[in-house]
Amino acid sequence: MSALGLDPFYWALATPFLAAAAAPVLTSLLKHRAGWVLALAPAFIVYHLGSYLGIVASGNVAQIGVPWIPSFGVDFSFYIDGLSLLFGLLISGIGTFIIIYAGGYLKGHPNQGRFFSFILMFMGAMLGLVLADNLMILFIYWELTSITSFLLIGFDHKREASRRAAIQALVVTGGGGLVMLAGFLTLMSATGMGSMSEVISSGDLLRDHPLYVPILFLILGGAFTKSAQFPFHFWLPNAMEAPTPVSAYLHSATMVKAGVYLLMRIQPVFGDTIVWSTVLPMFGGVTLLLGATLAIRQKDLKLILANTTVASLGLLVMLTGTSVDYVIKGAALYLFAHSLFKGALFMVAGIIDHETGTRDITRLGGQMKAMPITFAAAIVAAWSMAGLPASIGFMAKETMYYGLWDGSNEFGILLLIAAILGNGLMFAAGFAVAIKPFFGKPVKTPKHAHEGPISLWLGPVVLASLGILAMFYGGFTSAHLISPTATAIAGTPLDVLVSNEIHINAAFGFSLVTIALGSFIFWKLSRFRSTSLLIPFDGMGVGPDRGFDHVIRGLVHGATVITRILQGGRLEVYLFATFALTAVVLIWPMLVFDELPRVPEWPVLTFYEWAILLIAALGILAVITAPNRLTAIVSLGIQGFAVALIFMLFGAPDLSFTQFMVETLSVVILALVMTRLNLSPHDRRHFKEKLVDGGVAIFCGSALALLLLKVSQVPFNRELSDFFAENSRIIAHGRNIVNVIIVDFRGLDTLGEIAVVMITGLAVLALIRMKAKKDKTEEEAQSS
Repeated sequence: MSALGLDPFYWALATPFLAAAAAPVLTSLLKHRAGWVLALAPAFIVYHLGSYLGIVASGNVAQIGVPWIPSFGVDFSFYIDGLSLLFGLLISGIGTFIIIYAGGYLKGHPNQGRFFSFILMFMGAMLGLVLADNLMILFIYWELTSITSFLLIGFDHKREASRRAAIQALVVTGGGGLVMLAGFLTLMSATGMGSMSEVISSGDLLRDHPLYVPILFLILGGAFTKSAQFPFHFWLPNAMEAPTPVSAYLHSATMVKAGVYLLMRIQPVFGDTIVWSTVLPMFGGVTLLLGATLAIRQKDLKLILANTTVASLGLLVMLTGTSVDYVIKGAALYLFAHSLFKGALFMVAGIIDHETGTRDITRLGGQMKAMPITFAAAIVAAWSMAGLPASIGFMAKETMYYGLWDGSNEFGILLLIAAILGNGLMFAAGFAVAIKPFFGKPVKTPKHAHEGPISLWLGPVVLASLGILAMFYGGFTSAHLISPTATAIAGTPLDVLVSNEIHINAAFGFSLVTIALGSFIFWKLSRFRSTSLLIPFDGMGVGPDRGFDHVIRGLVHGATVITRILQGGRLEVYLFATFALTAVVLIWPMLVFDELPRVPEWPVLTFYEWAILLIAALGILAVITAPNRLTAIVSLGIQGFAVALIFMLFGAPDLSFTQFMVETLSVVILALVMTRLNLSPHDRRHFKEKLVDGGVAIFCGSALALLLLKVSQVPFNRELSDFFAENSRIIAHGRNIVNVIIVDFRGLDTLGEIAVVMITGLAVLALIRMKAKKDKTEEEAQSS
């Protein structure tokens, strides 16, 4: 426990948000150097999470939490095992270099402080997502990643493409999150389990549950949209409108892997069924091949890498869906490898763009001498992406190939073929980014090419190097990172051996096939690009991306049509519909369920009680027969005063006083408005219209009277009254129970009522000023 009584874990969890709050001030003081200072926040998280490595390496887990909303079973709880710890280290570790990189990349940008705030909030949301135990807490962080990514993708909000991409990402991932919430609520309702730790330890309960399929498909809705699985893949390449630091972070360790994380998390209890082993490999395989094919048809460095991310996410989903232990090992290795090489390559693409002024691969070449450090980082990262020996990427591909081949069934062979084809295409795409801009004849670029500052190349150099060092320190990588992760995904202890040793077997043969295929595609890249362009993935008005535009356009058009029908602009129509519907809603259930009240006995009234009722009746008659609107408004207050007198007679002077005040103010305000607005002084409705409106009024009043009679005939429950009587003095320190209820027990309700009155007053004031301004304008026009 810390000095302030909080577990240090909570300080680590809050650090990104605290840093986000301080970022604008630090940026204004330190300018672009603020990135180095702000990077201390994620570095601290890496340090703290590193203290859990020994715990998870020994096969244990850590659970931390405090009650939040115990009446609903919602605890602010977190669960740390191999999977969540690896994600947490990747998010904070890569995030450290992303913050430093952003300081150099956005140097001089007027909104750099805002950018730091957004990306640090995004980091905090993603950390909470992967570490959360309670399902509702996980959902809150899940949607927070969608909101903060919306801010990051649309950072350059003056560009239409940025705004469209941000809205698209928010609609797709946010909508998927709501579908996932429905799955969580169904799961909680069906099983009573509200935390991920309970779900993980439930064994076969969910697989055998009658609601297994709907729960699974609802959760898949959230995972597939977040991790850009077909047919929701289109939002991810469009998100490249964000600044490159966002792209590098989004694609390597954060948001797009949230869906993969969720699938890996629930694999022990939802996996190994026909539905799971069919849906995930099928959609993952299609996404893998589609993303890889789309990658080689691109010329923009970021779009090439973005589509390879789509392909990699498909590969991870496909591998997770097999539920085969050896394939799960390959998925854990590839998850780690992909985060390192993809983060490095995206930052390389950003350096090239920043220092040359272009990302078009056809306008780049011969920059190796001008940018030697960037070139070295690109080659090492592409080496791992291609799965060549001595890299963690090589180990990942070898392991997944061995597991898919060892499955020895026809479906496994199809997945193996898809993996080889996809990896071959990504091999070519990776080396296209790493080689094309640096080799060949030097090309004149929009900006004079030169090496970037250390803040730009530090991140890609470190991340690319870690992809190699992870193999040389295979014992540590295996024991503390990959084996605990694979164990958490599989739900059973798995030992992953990470070493540079090459085994001559079928998997090595498939690796050679992948290398040969990738080399050939890279050699003929221009031809493959031209051929792939003949496939209209999103051309001629078809495809998911264009389909999204059509859906949004249809929603807007449909909303416009419905609004024109329901909101025609006539107040009398709104009032008629409101009161008619209110009457139907009140009277219909009583008729259907035979709940009409008994006819009450006529009470014995005193002469002054009869007088009050007579005053109310005369007030109604005065309103109906009033010769003009102003007289009707003044007469309308008679009923309110009659009610106030009834309150006074029956021992409620405070309510009586309130009623007198409300009626007086209402009449004054309405009369004031009537005198200032250009309305007809008389009611110009025809007799038939008055008859219909009067019928609705009588119907609505009768329905309310019947409801009140029925309520009064139900046995009175004194629990709430007794509670207020017993606790008003003790809790709220007030003797007047009514005042205590209004001010303390219903304080927010009272605040809302006050806010309504205030807004109404402001609206009336605005109407009066508009009328006065209009009259003044007309007078000036006439005088001129």
